[in-house]
Amino acid sequence: MSEERKYLKLGVDVHKRGIEFFEELIKPVFPHAFTTIVKDPETSEGIILHVDGAGSKPIVAYIYYKETDRPQWFRGLAQDVIAMNIDDIITVGAKPIAFADYIAVNAFRLPRLKVLNEISLGFKESLNLIINVTSSLKNRIRITFAGGETADLPDQVRTLDLVGIILARLPLSQAISGDNISEGDVIIGLRSGGRAIYEAKENSGIMCNGITLARHVLLSKEYELKYPEICDPISKERYYGRYKIDDYLDELNMTVGEALLSPTRIYTPIIVEILERYPKSIKGMVHNTGGGLTKILRIGSGLRFIKDNLPFPDPIFCLIQNEGKVNWEEMYEVFNMGIGFEIITNRDFVDDIISICEKYRVEAYVIGKVERGVPGINEVIIKSTNGTFIYQKQIE
Repeated sequence: MSEERKYLKLGVDVHKRGIEFFEELIKPVFPHAFTTIVKDPETSEGIILHVDGAGSKPIVAYIYYKETDRPQWFRGLAQDVIAMNIDDIITVGAKPIAFADYIAVNAFRLPRLKVLNEISLGFKESLNLIINVTSSLKNRIRITFAGGETADLPDQVRTLDLVGIILARLPLSQAISGDNISEGDVIIGLRSGGRAIYEAKENSGIMCNGITLARHVLLSKEYELKYPEICDPISKERYYGRYKIDDYLDELNMTVGEALLSPTRIYTPIIVEILERYPKSIKGMVHNTGGGLTKILRIGSGLRFIKDNLPFPDPIFCLIQNEGKVNWEEMYEVFNMGIGFEIITNRDFVDDIISICEKYRVEAYVIGKVERGVPGINEVIIKSTNGTFIYQKQIE
């Protein structure tokens, strides 16, 4: 990339350098699967213990709360956390068993009881949604809330941190390992924006990644001056946007704040039905979170993924790119750009899979294909109206 990465300047490393220090501790059964599966030493079944959070999205909710005195803005964060976890584990075909949370609060800045109440209501709504939407399926989801931890950390956390943990299991023989992805397979992309049949309102599609970059380039410096706790005082990178959170933009069809807080779509009900009806058709799945449209690099080995039929990015991404003057190459690596989930299959099942997605009013279409690549290296080539970009990752 010719320019310095704006995201990295804000203190966020999209490549997550440093996690390699922990990799020698992990003994995955399938090294090329999207999510780590380990063997249960008692049963030899596959188990997953997955952890993810809402990132810096709570800061947007915090600004909304400070401006409106309404703690309801924190409720949608619960769906973010559940989606970030459950849609990661469904990529390998695992069945979630239990969910727990970790919430760290600065009670000097937030009304602790009101915030916790809203988040608990959000967890209840999101878990019930998954249970209800999959209730008619043979492999319906029955996920239990198993508690968690609430910590008061005023000296460590300036506002709020929200994380979730999901326990899942699956027979190892049924795992979607990514090992049988082959040349000629196609990539089906599921939209992150719009409104699924089980969603209460329109979604901007931003999901839960890139929020640090988005809020700095879109939101007014006024908020930083009023609430200095929303950014690190040491950082030279400040808020420089021209919008307030309640500014309504026609191209977004919602306010800027609503677009940034749009809850991450939960794809699991759709994927459960696809797996139930076509259990042998899916070769790989990708949840486009950290890493955006390059997230696919983590599955399989020696593959070249060509994405040459991508939709034009949703308005929120165009707004971020234009306001922040962010290089398009970085945009595709940070944000999902309108495709929140990807399914790799052979061409025989394309129409059937797309039909299921459309039943839930989620747009889906073939966005690319798979070619044989260089052994030990995965590559994704994005051919878009905004340019052609190539990303690589070395695979063990």
